[in-house]
Amino acid sequence: MKKRSIALIIWLMSIALIGVMAMQYYFVRESFIKESKLFDEEVKASLSAVANKIERQEIYDFAREQERQNQEKFRIDQERIQKNEKILALQVQYQDSIKTLQRIAFQHTTNFNKLETALNQQFPAVFINNEFFETYLRRKEYKHLVRITLEQGLTADNTIGEFTRIDAIKVIPPVKPKDDSTRYIIPVFAPPATNAIAYQIRTLPPKIDYRTLAKIEALEIKLHNLRNQKLTDAATLFDTIAILGGKKSSVIADVAMGMELSKRPLAERINGKRTVDLLIHELHERGIKSSFVMEIKDFNKIPVFQGFYQFNNEQLEEVKNPLIYTARLFQGDRGNAPGELSIHFPNKGGIIAETMGYWLFPTILALLALLIGCFAYTLSIIFKQKKMSEMKTDFINNMTHEFKTPVATIMIASESLRDPEISSDGKRVNKLANIIYDENVRLGSHIERVLNIARLEKENLKIERVNVHINSLANAVLESMRLQMDKAEGTLNIDIAADNDLVVGDELHLSNVMFNLVDNAIKYSKGKPEITFRTFNRGNNIVISVADKGMGMTKDQQEKIFDQFYRIPTGNIHNVKGFGLGLSYVNDIVKRLNGKITVKSEKDKGTQFEVTLPLKNASKEVA
Repeated sequence: MKKRSIALIIWLMSIALIGVMAMQYYFVRESFIKESKLFDEEVKASLSAVANKIERQEIYDFAREQERQNQEKFRIDQERIQKNEKILALQVQYQDSIKTLQRIAFQHTTNFNKLETALNQQFPAVFINNEFFETYLRRKEYKHLVRITLEQGLTADNTIGEFTRIDAIKVIPPVKPKDDSTRYIIPVFAPPATNAIAYQIRTLPPKIDYRTLAKIEALEIKLHNLRNQKLTDAATLFDTIAILGGKKSSVIADVAMGMELSKRPLAERINGKRTVDLLIHELHERGIKSSFVMEIKDFNKIPVFQGFYQFNNEQLEEVKNPLIYTARLFQGDRGNAPGELSIHFPNKGGIIAETMGYWLFPTILALLALLIGCFAYTLSIIFKQKKMSEMKTDFINNMTHEFKTPVATIMIASESLRDPEISSDGKRVNKLANIIYDENVRLGSHIERVLNIARLEKENLKIERVNVHINSLANAVLESMRLQMDKAEGTLNIDIAADNDLVVGDELHLSNVMFNLVDNAIKYSKGKPEITFRTFNRGNNIVISVADKGMGMTKDQQEKIFDQFYRIPTGNIHNVKGFGLGLSYVNDIVKRLNGKITVKSEKDKGTQFEVTLPLKNASKEVA
């Protein structure tokens, strides 16, 4: 693979990674906006609840004060008051219950939207109604009637494009839905075909919490009926208070209490510390636990009370242009509301980020780590393939050189035989014929070695399973290599001491294994080779050991010598012939015979190979 191609792949993968990160940023930003809106709604609900409690508390406080002045009258009208108080309490209870249920219904819808968004971001999901699902998809005998096609036309958002069409090729009696879950089909298409080859069903909870909505409707009916009840005539100030709680502002004009309360200064009507405590309670009830700054202003926007709350000793830092939430106080007074309650959070962003962080950020970090890991793994594969390509190129060049030498020798010898003077000399003809034969054998050996590797890669190399005596086979191989050792003026030390040498294997390939190991020991020896060939038993195995005192290997080279086409570099010395296939072939043959091969080597001190094979009585049957 060219450097330009690798650079292009890295560039494209980097763009893809940046694109995924951009999508994650968009998802985080949208999630932050949604959480911020939910936070705003909870804070506004808390302020509204506090304002209502302040107003009710003022009324009750004032009522108790008036009650002490009218104890006798209060006793006379006690029954009537209790009745009105129950109605007021029920109204408050119903209102609070309705608000709680509304929050539950809203949270249910929000959770559904999150699940639906996540599903649509992951798959091109298509909604199906539950009756279609029960009729065709749940029952196996009718699944084949479902047809899912990809069509061109007007999509759901009124644009021209592709959309998925789901219908049945045969109408059967419908089956009523068993639940109100929301279901989607995730079709799988194989372009250019427009019919789905497979599909998945994903089930989400109901989009709307109908049970909660039914409870809200029932409570609203009860609340409406309570408000329509006629309270008993207000004979005392406490009756007027109950009427105020029932939102009947027409009665306020008939009594002086409303006027009396509205004439009092705002500072006397508000208890600042109690207001802070109420805010803390309401915010904690809604899961908001954070520091805040609170302020109460009068009609003219003049501060009447300022307070703050520190959660877990958080530092209250000054914020420029903070988002301020407000609620009007004493809206039951005639005219404009005389006061305003405001609150802001110096660390609003941190609150929302902490809420999201429990589930969002670990997910994003895990996905990002996975993508970067895949990116790094892909790059490593690319570089490995590039290195393998370079090794194959070296192999082809080396193979061409190895084939060229015997072909050239045969050509020269053949041309010599055509010379009448040489052809008349029997000795010279016989010598040239031997040269041609030897070079043909050498060329055939090269070809056979390459073909064996090709067969190994295609898994069609025939391996026989017969009884083989390793000691006898080793003697035959070493005897055939005597001439090669004599030519190199080397020393071959033989120690065939294995008492048990019977294995199940292939005699030809086992002889090739021994030949390759001894041949490598000769080729990679400095000067005159000194080689030790041993066989011995180790447990239920026989070990074939070939050791030399040659050039040795580094640890890095030892990890690569069994790879195809790898050859140990010999610097400027080019006397080592071969394709880099021998040890790869040896490793594959040994593994196929349920054995293992190990190497111990030290640079400039020599190398030792050990082939371990199971003896016949200890070997496992191989299918």
